Amino acid sequence: MRIMVAGATGALGRRLIPRLVGAGHEVVGMTRTPAKAASLEALGARPVVADALDPDAVARAVADAEPEAVVHQLTALSGGFDLRRFGRTFAETNRLRTVGTDHLLAAGRAVGVRRFVAQSFAGWPYARTDGAVKSEDDPLDTQPLDEMRETVEAIRHLERAVTEATWTTGIVLRYGNFYGPGTSLALDGETGEMLRRRKFPIVGDGRGVWSFVHIDDAAEATALAIERGGAGIYNIVDDDPATVAEWLPEAARMAGAPAPLRVPRLVGRLVAGAPAVVMMTEARGASNAKAKRELGWQPRHASWREGMAQAAA
Repeated sequence: MRIMVAGATGALGRRLIPRLVGAGHEVVGMTRTPAKAASLEALGARPVVADALDPDAVARAVADAEPEAVVHQLTALSGGFDLRRFGRTFAETNRLRTVGTDHLLAAGRAVGVRRFVAQSFAGWPYARTDGAVKSEDDPLDTQPLDEMRETVEAIRHLERAVTEATWTTGIVLRYGNFYGPGTSLALDGETGEMLRRRKFPIVGDGRGVWSFVHIDDAAEATALAIERGGAGIYNIVDDDPATVAEWLPEAARMAGAPAPLRVPRLVGRLVAGAPAVVMMTEARGASNAKAKRELGWQPRHASWREGMAQAAA
């Protein structure tokens, strides 16, 4: 299959492309940065340079590639997270999830793309009511914080646009929190350093539930979705959702860091911002039952406990 990966040099794209090439697919990798073209060639993909927010550039790139499948992995989060400035941190990613999605869909429709797979997120957008672990049928948050509203709406836009595209098989993958090589939660990177400096505290009761997925397991699930997935939404998470009060001390131990500090909600709000407090105390996890059942996917790292320990070692 000829597959175009937009956002090909991101953490997931770099793990996905070798999996696709190894399975015999022809891969075209789209990047906005000319300097990254060589790295795509090294992974086995044919590079194409285009700005996803430029409709003419996207149309030309897709028309030239003539893909049978388009994989939308566009984000703008490589510069790190500042949850105190949540809106600013996610502003460019929100544009990629709205404007960028529309450009890719229009270009894909023009060349008759048969499959369209797009990245979404299961880390915190589910409604903060009822059960602690959500399925794809459960609603997203209808009352997000003001700072988070634009990001939730951008996710809604992407998911609606892709799943309602009747001319293609539209697939949305709601990934959990990535960990592993090249990710924001890598214990040998910024997160590990924050834990060692005790700058990653547990806020309030720490009862927010987080779902994780190793970056290689996410890449495998994505490949399976491209190859055999039916239209719809899938949670791509491991088998072990956990509260912050449970996973954060374990991650600190694995990183060789002291136990995290505990701070009241008010202090957390002042230091890290209201979105961070919501994630720490109210977030819901996600179930992977549908992805296992319908994609035939089994995460090799069934729990973040083993996966993070292996990565730390």
